[in-house]
Formats: sequence, structure tokens, C-alpha cells
Amino acid sequence: MTTKRPTILIVNDDGISAPGILNLVEAMRPLGEIVVVAPDSPQSGMGHAITIAEPLRLERVHLFGEGVVSYQASGTPADCVKLAVSSVMHKRPDLVVSGINHGSNASINVIYSGTMSAAVEAAVEGIPAIGFSLLDYSLEADFNAAAHFAQFIAKQILKDGLPEGVLLNVNIPKLPLEEIKGIKICRQAKAKYEEKYDERIDPYQRKYYWLVGKFLSNDLGEDTDIFALNNGYVSIVPTQFDLTAHHAMSHLNNRDWNVENK
Repeated sequence: MTTKRPTILIVNDDGISAPGILNLVEAMRPLGEIVVVAPDSPQSGMGHAITIAEPLRLERVHLFGEGVVSYQASGTPADCVKLAVSSVMHKRPDLVVSGINHGSNASINVIYSGTMSAAVEAAVEGIPAIGFSLLDYSLEADFNAAAHFAQFIAKQILKDGLPEGVLLNVNIPKLPLEEIKGIKICRQAKAKYEEKYDERIDPYQRKYYWLVGKFLSNDLGEDTDIFALNNGYVSIVPTQFDLTAHHAMSHLNNRDWNVENK
């Protein structure tokens, strides 16, 4: 008896021609039937934006070799998931994987990440989803270790699934495969960016502004994604799209919310 292979949707935010998505496709090939729907241009930092004020374009492309159905879309990573499910596959895939991103999506970066927002969109649709990121911004980055761990983790999720409403944020350190110590399940480190806008002048003597800043983390916990990555481990943070601050419910319910209407 032939066992049906699972269907895996691959998305990213660096654009369909980025090296990271090519490596992710190759890592997923042994695990199932592959469909790619990815942005036609880089969409980093788009967060969970969706396109509502203009039409979307969807074009069949042939970038990943035999056996891979692939499309490029004019929208955001979240748009790509929506388009894939409704207009390409006409069904929910068994797994959505997003990436492999150039650069970290650990800690507060998850809020801004197009890579992770694609995975979040899949989780909203009830599809198991994983976002993969490599801590290397170079287009010449070595994705060998990231692809190895992506395949291993995806295989585990295809086998065992995920709790409802949960997706995984996976970050891989910039290290050779043999130097990575293993995997740690972590919490998201408490951190932020200290930012400002540089005011500059263009060749026409008009002002423009460029966002600059640095990443600041004072979280000294040894159970965080930042700690794991700094110490040679792949970090996995279970992530959810329910933004309710459940721990604050009782605190707020103890207040008097009776409003006098006069």
C-alpha cells in the first residue's frame, strides 16, 4: 500500500529568488510534496500586513526544479499564505514552513518579521507552521546547518503535530553544523530596539529620514532564545497569535468598572 506524502507549503519574506528559500525547498523535498508561493520582491519587516487596497498578481515560475509547484506573488508573506490556500492549492496543506530568513527573528524581532507573520497566518488557518531564520544577513551565507535542522524539526512536526493555535519560531546560530550543540526550547527574550531617525539630504536638497538603531537585551535568563543562540544552540520558541494578556485578567477584574451614565 502506498502512503500519501504530506503537502508542504513554503513561503518567505526575502523574495522568491533568495538563497534561503532554495535551501528550504531542498530540505523539505524528502518529506513531502512541495508548493512554493513567495513574494516577487523582498518583504522584510512587513509584519502581518495584508494587501486590501490594490489587486494582487500571482505568476507561475519554474525556479526549483522538477516536482515543485511554485508561484511568485505581488503581496506580502501573509498574502502569500492566503493566496496559496485559496487560489493555488484549494485546500489546507499539512505543514507551512517559512524562510529560511536572512537574519535573526529571535526576541522582539518576531513582532516585525514577515517570515514569522507567514507562519502566524498559517496557524490562524489551523495549519501547523514553522518559521526558520539563520543569524546571517549575507547573501553568501552557509545554509547547511539551517537546512539540516529545518528538515529535522519539520519531520518531527509532521509526525507529532502542534497544540492548537501554536506555531514555532526557530532560529539557527551562525555556526558550522558540527559546532552547533543542539536544540533548546526557549521563551522569547525581553528586548527592544533603541532607535532614532537620521535626517539626511538627497541630491535635490530635500530632507529624508533613515531608521537606525541597535538591539538591546537586558534579559539575563538562561531559558531565552537569545541565551541559547549566544551559546551555540538552535532556539525554538513556541509562539501564539492569541495576544490576550491572560495574567492581567484577574488584576483588571478586581477594579470597579461600573460607569455612571448621566
